[in-house]
Amino acid sequence: MTSKGFLLGLDISTTGAKALLIDEAGQVITSATTPLTLSTPRPLWSEQDPHAWWNGIVISIRQVLSDASIDGNAVLAIGLTGQMHGLVLLDAHGQVLRPAILWNDQRTGEQCDEIRRRLGRERLIQITGNDALTGFTAPKILWVQQNEPELYEQARHVLLPKDYVRFRLTGEYAMDRAGGSGTILFDLKKRTWSDEVLQALDIPAAWLPPTFEGPEVASRVSTEAAAATGLAAGTPVVGGGGDQAAQAVGVGAVEPGIIALTLGTSGVVFAATDGPLIEPEGRLHAFCHALPDRWHFMGVMLSAAGSLQWYRETLAPDSSFDDLVNPASGVAPGSEGLFFLPYLTGERTPHPDPLARGAWVGLTVRHKREHLTRSVLEGVAFGLKDSFMLIQGAGLGAIRQVRVSGGGAKSALWLQILADVLNAELVTVNTTEGAAFGAALLAAVGAGVHADVATACETAIQLTGQTLPGDAVSAYADIYPLYRSLYPALKDEFISVAGLVEKQIARSAKA
Repeated sequence: MTSKGFLLGLDISTTGAKALLIDEAGQVITSATTPLTLSTPRPLWSEQDPHAWWNGIVISIRQVLSDASIDGNAVLAIGLTGQMHGLVLLDAHGQVLRPAILWNDQRTGEQCDEIRRRLGRERLIQITGNDALTGFTAPKILWVQQNEPELYEQARHVLLPKDYVRFRLTGEYAMDRAGGSGTILFDLKKRTWSDEVLQALDIPAAWLPPTFEGPEVASRVSTEAAAATGLAAGTPVVGGGGDQAAQAVGVGAVEPGIIALTLGTSGVVFAATDGPLIEPEGRLHAFCHALPDRWHFMGVMLSAAGSLQWYRETLAPDSSFDDLVNPASGVAPGSEGLFFLPYLTGERTPHPDPLARGAWVGLTVRHKREHLTRSVLEGVAFGLKDSFMLIQGAGLGAIRQVRVSGGGAKSALWLQILADVLNAELVTVNTTEGAAFGAALLAAVGAGVHADVATACETAIQLTGQTLPGDAVSAYADIYPLYRSLYPALKDEFISVAGLVEKQIARSAKA
């Protein structure tokens, strides 16, 4: 055990640059977040200025040090986390060449097709654990190569968003292995860059940084960054992890059978595995976890609690969430035959379809607002069950416990519906700071405060609530197959609707 000190978790999300300070026991001391903004210069594009990340994190670090009344010498180690899959291109001098292309950018459909042609879709999945999707880093690199060749010729370094902050913090190029695997340039089994993928895509291996396990010390704070932030020069900076891997550490989902379910705007099902399992069709993401000798499956639903938020804002703007949700407890499971498809922003798992659309199916004059509300809660639960079914089918084994976090976890009714639909025990935990907390725990291991990540989680994380499956399990088991049949039945119609909308937009532009 080291002398008394603090651990710092840094999180670069699309909305803010967050610094979180915890003590050696895992108690949160203080946190600060500097807001960030997105740029959408064209349809389907999503970008941010990397300099804004650094400026924001400097402000947040100085704020937490001030709020805690400590100086940088009290910080034992730093963990980094943040948005995955983004592309930061630097030249030979470490200068940013263009705004970063983010995880939610959708411009690279043609490049995804090209990656499949060059490697073969099956071979790509076997190596990387994933199909080529527009969110990943590799197709973004090809897009720059094909559309901005003058910039591409100047490129010498590829980083992820949090690793640009690491570069500014330490002067070193480095990346964690959880984040690296999310580029789809990684060999999932070997936990390192894939020569075969890099050669097929004509991406120079020299552009990619060394990679490190999440709790491994990768670099140290530079003298220049110390002056900017108030940290001490030489403070260790560990590998850290991508946002979902760090979030899983932050709720203790580091062993097989313990599932992390994030019920935020989007929904994420995260399952740790003790080997590099893959879903043969690539319908699940398969990445390295943020701790050694662990991997994970991840299913992503694009509109989870976001579906309920849309529903309230659109159809019941004058109602609180409680006023909207509470009456739905009096509606029987299945909402009297009413189904809600939660594909309001397209979908990723199990249907990687940007053209998928939300829908109510089965409406009758008997349905009231409480039926609509319950159908939204149930539709999201069914959509999340899709990921659970894929995870179990891919070889995970028994699910012992589901640890739920995010805004949707505040609803007791929604938790009960999820427990019944999933037929699993749901628990909540005492940690609410998300990925930054997981990054700080990884830093604690790197500093020697804890022997390993599992011990750090056992020390810092306690269960605060439990929801067990109830009487509705069998009813939902009968209803779920009907839900699953709806997307295949409507898929072609979604394509037709998208084409119709494009024609309407074109007509409006000419008018």
